[in-house]
Amino acid sequence: MKKKSEKQKDLDNLKTELAKVSTVILTTFQGITVEDDTKLRRAVQAAGGKYQVVKNTLAELAGSGTAAEGVLKNLKGTHSIAYTATDPVALAKALTKIAKDVPAFQFKSGVVQGKVISIAEIKQLAEMPSKEELISKIMFLLNAPAQRIASALNAVPRNLAVTVSEAVKANKFSS
Repeated sequence: MKKKSEKQKDLDNLKTELAKVSTVILTTFQGITVEDDTKLRRAVQAAGGKYQVVKNTLAELAGSGTAAEGVLKNLKGTHSIAYTATDPVALAKALTKIAKDVPAFQFKSGVVQGKVISIAEIKQLAEMPSKEELISKIMFLLNAPAQRIASALNAVPRNLAVTVSEAVKANKFSS
């Protein structure tokens, strides 16, 4: 059994972390095997997030005054939270993949950028392209017109050189 000072330290640590994050996803974990839990924790860590099984009262106390307050109030049953300060799409993708493989793992709700989202919205978030993919698409779209202009400008002298070369081969310049 933990001492009160250890419990207070856990509460302070969780409250500090929840104050920094932009995304919190509330899940259930009951019925998950140790092997599946290990996979889940590794997937969340690879996505740049953290995963923690929390007591309901600890979650509610730690969540008060943070963006996740609405999701972490009045919890009943067993819960765990996954949270990240970076890319919410990567976290949602990692959790959705585990949820497909492990039926006991289920979403409850979540908070993204201060907005409470439903289970359906978590799944929609997981289907979105990642931040890196979106940036690369935007860069391609910005770069495409410049490439077209450059190739059009290069085509004029190239076409002139080809035309002159063909004219020389056909003896069009002989007197």
